[in-house]
Amino acid sequence: MDAHQPYTLAPRKVPALDPDFRPPVLARRALREAGQHRPTPAMVEIALEQADGSVFRSATTLLPEDHPNSTANFFHVERWLKFLLWSRGGFRAHVAGPASLVNALARYYKDTATGRFDAEMMGTRIYERPFEIVACTPERLPAPHATTQALGRHWNGCRIGFDLGGSDRKVAAVIDGRPVFSEEVVWSPIGEADPQYHYDGIMDSLRRAASHLPRVDAIGGSAAGVYVNNRVKVASLFRGVPHEAFARRVKGLFLEIRQAWNNVPLEVVNDGEVTALAGSMALGDNAVLGIALGTSTAGGYVTPEGTITSWLNELAFVPVDYNPNAPVDEWSGDRGCGAKYFSQQAVGRLVKPAGIDVPPHTPLPETLHHVQTLMQTGDPRARRIYETIGAYLGYTVAHFADFYEFRHLLILGRVTSGPGGEVILTEARQVIETEFPELAARVALHTPDEKDKRHGQAIAAASLPVVP
Repeated sequence: MDAHQPYTLAPRKVPALDPDFRPPVLARRALREAGQHRPTPAMVEIALEQADGSVFRSATTLLPEDHPNSTANFFHVERWLKFLLWSRGGFRAHVAGPASLVNALARYYKDTATGRFDAEMMGTRIYERPFEIVACTPERLPAPHATTQALGRHWNGCRIGFDLGGSDRKVAAVIDGRPVFSEEVVWSPIGEADPQYHYDGIMDSLRRAASHLPRVDAIGGSAAGVYVNNRVKVASLFRGVPHEAFARRVKGLFLEIRQAWNNVPLEVVNDGEVTALAGSMALGDNAVLGIALGTSTAGGYVTPEGTITSWLNELAFVPVDYNPNAPVDEWSGDRGCGAKYFSQQAVGRLVKPAGIDVPPHTPLPETLHHVQTLMQTGDPRARRIYETIGAYLGYTVAHFADFYEFRHLLILGRVTSGPGGEVILTEARQVIETEFPELAARVALHTPDEKDKRHGQAIAAASLPVVP
């Protein structure tokens, strides 16, 4: 067995346009079963530490060092740790396991381009301190510690909510919980180098919404990326902004916007969190994992208790395919990450194998619109694209269930608009019922109605700030 591709198994439900897809959940379960056949299974335990003192613990089974395929352990642990980093977050990973494996992880984050990307993002960009791999014994692993908080659900007063995507920005005006206006405006923020473009676009949407309100009591925002106390840490919307301009203008952009609106209460959070919040409110239940399939992939999580955690839930970067030739994410340079499977990027890369001709360099929103138009006419080529994404989703839901406790999986975003969204859910349910019947009995998959798919996040975002 190849040391770089351990326990990779072909799925029983093969995606229509991607026969080489290799679900991580099958690999993880096979490796776990193989390791547990030994009298004393080998283990690796990790404690991820965040700057606020939060600590998240996790453990995984390894193949014993005398196993003929034990060299495959590194790939397994590195992919597992990457998922933990982008779902939980942390600048320091305390690792209790074989010394050779811990040393290999430390080298990976220093000596490889993909490892350095993760280390820089977790260390310098998000937590603003060096990223570390620290060898530890199981007895000396830091104890788990986490904080949770309530999110949104405040409706008193006249509020504006906005949702910033990579191809459009949405805004809503809400009075005492009743939407009185919503609008979607096309924009292209990702390649823009001047932060003034972003500022002007956001302010334009806010003014449009404000014109439908007697006053503005609060502003809530949803956007892709990592935000701490309304400060921008990492966000794909600002990828085109040079580092100096990012530090000077972007980090405090929303504080600047709040000041322009007379310092009314303003809260901006990751759009995935608002996805989950919107789903929780619509379903009247908690334990919701939300995934927004837009320009990229956003994730959010509402706990069974109805709160959010300090987890990052940046599902654009988590590994969802162990195929060694999986598509490469152009930002991180890594293979098989969520953004290439659950976003407009997925549709863009699947049009060719589907046999759909799209002129070179066609923007992704236009490609998606073309596929959606074909889907409306019953074109089987377009349907295969959605079936493929649905198969990805079914296996990935089972993968997510190893890391999250949820009863509801909610998908929304531009990719799910139209009949294609139902095809995605149908295919995903078939995968879960076939491969993971125990999961089918306890997890329900949902998609909101068409208006909520496109504007529900902006409306839910309006509920984020507290107004006295």
